[in-house]
Amino acid sequence: MAISTKKTKGTAGKNSEKEDIITKKTSTSSDKKTTASSDKKEMKKSEQKDSKKSDKSKNLQELFEDSLKDILWAEKKLLKALPKMEKNAMSDRLKKAFADHLEETKVHVERLEQCFEDMGQKAKTKKCDAMAGILEEANSIIKETEEGAVRDAGIIAAAQKVEHYEIATYGTLAAFAKVLEQESALDLLLKTLEEEKKCDDSLTKLADTNLNAKAE
Repeated sequence: MAISTKKTKGTAGKNSEKEDIITKKTSTSSDKKTTASSDKKEMKKSEQKDSKKSDKSKNLQELFEDSLKDILWAEKKLLKALPKMEKNAMSDRLKKAFADHLEETKVHVERLEQCFEDMGQKAKTKKCDAMAGILEEANSIIKETEEGAVRDAGIIAAAQKVEHYEIATYGTLAAFAKVLEQESALDLLLKTLEEEKKCDDSLTKLADTNLNAKAE
């Protein structure tokens, strides 16, 4: 009976060892599955982040192109408005400033069209409500004032509003172009930006040369 008891104990021990091995294998398999599942989740998160970055980039590109259409419309509208401003200005220096900026604006239009061409697209325009409003205000000033210093002061004020809008727009477009790595467009936009700033400075100097003083 004693021998039988030892055999039973031995058998029980072996069974226990087998159970431990099976448990370890099951645990290892479970750990592998958990790790694999975790890796898949991380990969999915990474893909989602990449996808979001791609969407953001795409949205910025669309905003960039839409803004180019907007300012192209504005510049073309300005081509028609500047001769009227020149005609209604009294100061010879102011007339010359508008004539000079008309020639610059023609170049600005060409540069914007070049931006579209460099992106492999046809240049298109979209109505710029901001520029339309500013130019409408300029027309109102011309209609509501008599020829002379007062009208010149009003025209300068309207023209500087145009320049301030363009400076803000070209500055923003240049920032977009830099992020989007549109190097050609960036170079063209920065050139125009500098010219718009110089034009604004010239108008400020004109306003300071007794034009506003005479309007009082």
